[in-house]
Amino acid sequence: MQRRHLLQATSAALLAAPAFLRAQALEKPKLTVAVGGKNLLYYLPLTIAEQRGYFKDEGLDVTIVDFAGGARALQAVVGGSADVVSGAFEHTVNMQAKGQRMRAFVLQGRAPQIVLGVNPKTMPNFKTVADLKGKKIGVTAPGSSTNVMVNFILAKAGLKPSDVSIIGVGAAQGAVAAMRAGQIDAISNLDPVITLLQRSGDLKIVSDTRILAESEKVFGGPMPAACLYAPQAFIDKNPATTQALANAIVRADKWIQAAGPGDIIKSVPEGYLLGDRAVYIDAFLAARGALSPDGSFPEKGADTAFRALASIDAEIAKAKLDLAAVWTNDFVKKANAKYPKG
Repeated sequence: MQRRHLLQATSAALLAAPAFLRAQALEKPKLTVAVGGKNLLYYLPLTIAEQRGYFKDEGLDVTIVDFAGGARALQAVVGGSADVVSGAFEHTVNMQAKGQRMRAFVLQGRAPQIVLGVNPKTMPNFKTVADLKGKKIGVTAPGSSTNVMVNFILAKAGLKPSDVSIIGVGAAQGAVAAMRAGQIDAISNLDPVITLLQRSGDLKIVSDTRILAESEKVFGGPMPAACLYAPQAFIDKNPATTQALANAIVRADKWIQAAGPGDIIKSVPEGYLLGDRAVYIDAFLAARGALSPDGSFPEKGADTAFRALASIDAEIAKAKLDLAAVWTNDFVKKANAKYPKG
């Protein structure tokens, strides 16, 4: 009898051991991820990894702190109040130009999903991007990827960033309200905000990078979007923790590709739906093609991001950068080997 109890106890201990050992092996199991606009479909893999327990499965205790835009999320990591950013890939290029080494290690979006559109009420006669001169354009937050895309599209039309007024409107109901009230003449934002405005007739689309082919046409190549990135020092010090984060996001990427709209609705917080489930479903279907299927970065992605930034920033254009140092697929390859089917 005693022997049987001893065997049962030993078996239970052995079953529990992998989880215990995994937690022990993580250099920083408790960490903070900063994100700018967590409710956006742009960051859906992050939410799925959280809501479906993928971070916990990897032995991680992740606190996600939400900010008004990606630029502010980045500031949180630079300032030391967060460890990792869930943000736009091009920030890694921008930061290297400023002398700070950041590296992206798992992809959430393979196209920016950012839509630039005009307000039909304040710009009923809009014809070309040049008509935006002197107008107010809403972005999630000044300096964020939504702002970068505005600058890029303006530059292609021969306009400078100073030719327009950039206004931070966030990534939720505030952005919708600003358009409907006519406080802004155009908006650069993401889903579900874009689909909500589109369905109510409060938006005329000018450029839509939810469509992979259009994104590549706008940027002249593959433009990686949402990803997890961190200071190189964090990755060097915490390789097992970084791997665990990559594992969770790769699982989420793969789950999303196989999920139906109903599965998504059940998995995201009610507040993400902006009061309209049908709009969120439409937004998901519009954005799904722009989400990464497996977390991998395209080889030429950093070159595309550099060209986009260089076209609007003379300092970056002059900078001699090591673009291979702003991204890595090493963690993603291991994650895909561990979770071949998600």
